[in-house]
Amino acid sequence: MIEAYKTSNYRLSTFVGTAIGILSTAFGALLSFADAWIAAGVLMSATFVTWALIQSEVALWSTILIFTLIPFGTLPFKLILTPTFLDITIGVVYLVFLSGFLNPKRRAIAFTPAHIPIIIFMLLSILSFVVGLGNAVHSPNLFRKFVGYVLNIGLALIIVEQVHNRTILRRLIKIIVVSGFVAAILGLVLYFAPQSLAERSLNQLSVFNYPSGNVLRYIEDNPTNPLRAIGTSVDPNIFGGLLAIVAALLVPQIGTRTPIFRRRSTTILMLFVITMALFLTYSRTAMTALLVSMIFIATIRYRSLFWIIAGAILLISFLPWSQQYVSHFIDAIKGQDLATSMRFGEYKDALVLISRYPAFGVGFGGAPDADIYLGVSSAYLLLAEQVGLIGLTGFLVVIATVFIWGMRHRLYALTNNGLASQWLGIYGALLAMTIIGVFDHYFVNLEFQSSQTFFWFVVGLALAVTRISQELK
Repeated sequence: MIEAYKTSNYRLSTFVGTAIGILSTAFGALLSFADAWIAAGVLMSATFVTWALIQSEVALWSTILIFTLIPFGTLPFKLILTPTFLDITIGVVYLVFLSGFLNPKRRAIAFTPAHIPIIIFMLLSILSFVVGLGNAVHSPNLFRKFVGYVLNIGLALIIVEQVHNRTILRRLIKIIVVSGFVAAILGLVLYFAPQSLAERSLNQLSVFNYPSGNVLRYIEDNPTNPLRAIGTSVDPNIFGGLLAIVAALLVPQIGTRTPIFRRRSTTILMLFVITMALFLTYSRTAMTALLVSMIFIATIRYRSLFWIIAGAILLISFLPWSQQYVSHFIDAIKGQDLATSMRFGEYKDALVLISRYPAFGVGFGGAPDADIYLGVSSAYLLLAEQVGLIGLTGFLVVIATVFIWGMRHRLYALTNNGLASQWLGIYGALLAMTIIGVFDHYFVNLEFQSSQTFFWFVVGLALAVTRISQELK
């Protein structure tokens, strides 16, 4: 055993030493022939790839940090296209996964009931994309986005493989929560800072192809209305969705005996900061989604959460400074505000498109008819537009399979103190995502790669936690 360890250690040292030598030589050569920014970018990317190949979790950690903290970031220079940071990290995730097949002693592939439905949905999406190629003008950038879309779906299957024990699962949840907490702090700092300073600060991200100019957002996009928190997510609804999902992951940690953070006060503080930032996004869908996920968690295990839910609703309903928020909700229920009336119009138009192309949709490039358009503020209607009712059915089968398999084996997780809170948080987060999808589209929209990544990441975690709990029975 000692000799094997020495041999393994020698091989690792040799690999690292060789990699450092190659990277240093390449960096020197690039400096001679290219711009310093390009050379530095290539060096950083190559270093990251090398590190990820040595430590397989690194690529997943980096993916989490990107979709929470700089979700729309791209490389500050152009190759043939301009890859996003997520393009790079997800590419490395796949590279690490595929390189694992070179190991003759690798674990057997872990199949779950959701594997086949996920693969079928991927194939249906590809079919709809191909069928829709004649519907609109297609660009290399659209192909890049669609490839990212398909890779994101497959990410769920890779996570099932990579997250094969409780230690890795716990670590990934902790990274999501901590990075979400940091995102919430950034959102609050930018919200309470002077608006001119906040706008200047966000405009600095234009080096990574973020939008510049008037980037701050207000209710109904009217500067006379209250400011909405956006963090580095550009859009308040996307930021709200991110925070709602992170909060759902964190909520069960309050009541468990074995929390992922040692001090319960740390958990409470983080949850308070995240929900405060969520509140200031004025995202009604995200707030509703978090509420539903909390009710789910309370119903399954932590009944005391009902008191917290009731207390929060009472505070929001009667505190003077939250009355504008309450009226914002009431306007949505009555359908009296601009955003809600626009959504109703989009739903009507979407049904027209779906009725014309019901089977496989119109693809991802655009609508073929001049009197209809591709796009609607609902993930399910947008899917029906893009991949048709057949593709939408495939997607719903995926989600239903994940939930049914999880609920069928929940007792194995809930009887384990350490795993119970993680199972509840992950499935609470997935439920929140399904609620958000009713009224918003960013989890399936090609333009929002980070939201797609987060969605399928959580799907993968749900399958992983159920698989782990099943193995404990």
